[in-house]
Amino acid sequence: MCAAVAGQRGRRVLLLDHADAPGKKILISGGGRCNFTNVNTAPDRFLSTNPHFAKSALARYTPADFIALVDRYGIAHHEKTLGQLFCDGSAKQIVAMLLEEAARGGVDVRCGQPVGDVAHADGTFSVRFGDQSVTAPALVIATGGPSIPKMGATGFAYDLARQFGLKVVEPRPALVPLTLGGDDVLFRTLSGIAAPVEARAGKAAFREAALFTHKGLSGPAILQVSSYWRHGEPVTIDFLPEVASGWLVNAKRERPRATLRAALGAMLPDRLAETLADRLALSGELGTQTDRKIADAEARLARWNFHPNGTEGFAKAEVTVGGIATAGLSSQTMMAKTVPNLYAVGEAVDVTGWLGGYNFQWAWASGHAAGQVI
Repeated sequence: MCAAVAGQRGRRVLLLDHADAPGKKILISGGGRCNFTNVNTAPDRFLSTNPHFAKSALARYTPADFIALVDRYGIAHHEKTLGQLFCDGSAKQIVAMLLEEAARGGVDVRCGQPVGDVAHADGTFSVRFGDQSVTAPALVIATGGPSIPKMGATGFAYDLARQFGLKVVEPRPALVPLTLGGDDVLFRTLSGIAAPVEARAGKAAFREAALFTHKGLSGPAILQVSSYWRHGEPVTIDFLPEVASGWLVNAKRERPRATLRAALGAMLPDRLAETLADRLALSGELGTQTDRKIADAEARLARWNFHPNGTEGFAKAEVTVGGIATAGLSSQTMMAKTVPNLYAVGEAVDVTGWLGGYNFQWAWASGHAAGQVI
């Protein structure tokens, strides 16, 4: 995006990618259909040390702008859920579109060789790429974060930023499954079972599906809260977020001979209902229980604390929280404040979106912001 915008402004642009082909993360996104933006994009759906930093770029290049580009190329798309837009066909269409936009700007795209030394002197940047060395008056760091290393992702952006005196907010995996240990290990036996829940970590709460895995917890609700979760903190699950308070006491009145397992089984997958009922140890018919015990069981089902012992790491993380500190960058241009004509865009920067196309929209918006001024 950045290269295409700059190239179409008449700049001479060289785009270097150590992968053997461009856009590899785009190709695997959205199950191969690329969740390329979210119509509900707003600054409050991004994590950053400075929550205001993303506002400028996001306001100047919106989901509607990217959708208009997609439409110009005749790429059919649809809204799935919660404002998420996907290609009807393949993510390959988005990569082809971006490459065509770059070609229209005369961008020279070179892939398949590692970037070596990067230096800066007398207003000129020099980059060694494979066995060649190139120079330019401006340099853009657009190499993302270390999530999904099997795709070639590395922490190169952070090394480069530090080389130029920019600070880096500690990177950590985000939009990532959580692992369970201790007393929570029992829930691993539910691997493959999913249920709509409300998951909470800190002040963040998301109402989507949670999935039990052989290692712990995943699914959209868990991936969302993983970006906010910190080691040592619980993740709280409401297993019945759509059910009105007092439902279990009412169930006791209406069906006194029913068991807790039966009451839960009417609303949750059988094995999950069985496991929760066993853990609550509310045996026998509901009618034999005191209202206090019934209310306590309902309260625990609404605020069930899991204590993750970690995440599945960068290998399974869709994105990275942290990165090049926004304090050292201009929110208008993405240029480093202390190094003229050095820019950083996309996931390399300490701006991380929610699940569902937000991180792509940040990539398009920040790339566009820098591409307009280089």
